[in-house]
Amino acid sequence: MTRREVRTGAAAAPVGTCSQGIVAGGFLFTSGCTPHAPGSRRVAPTVSGQTRQALENIRAILAEHDLTLDDVVRCTVYLQHINQDFAEFDAAFAELFTPPGPARTTVGSDLLDVLVTVDAVAPLR
Repeated sequence: MTRREVRTGAAAAPVGTCSQGIVAGGFLFTSGCTPHAPGSRRVAPTVSGQTRQALENIRAILAEHDLTLDDVVRCTVYLQHINQDFAEFDAAFAELFTPPGPARTTVGSDLLDVLVTVDAVAPLR
């Protein structure tokens, strides 16, 4: 199986030694996208703002293969404060996906100075 890296300046650079995305087996897999704005690395102060930015970063990675958020079939979401932030996160998430949304798992996690991280899987067209 061949693997190809996906990288774009339109999304925040990944933290650590990972790719923004990998194409393999007919799918595009994103790394966990943080809510950092590309270039400035600014982070919104709210869960909804961070959710939107993380998904905008995913959108930019997908666009490198002419995909959109509507192509996403699976997401894993990590919330720093799952009990207090789930409803706000879920409302922002719903704004960016056309029903039916992707399959999703949402878990609480100790994150590096952010409230939300999201990864996604989309089949290539």
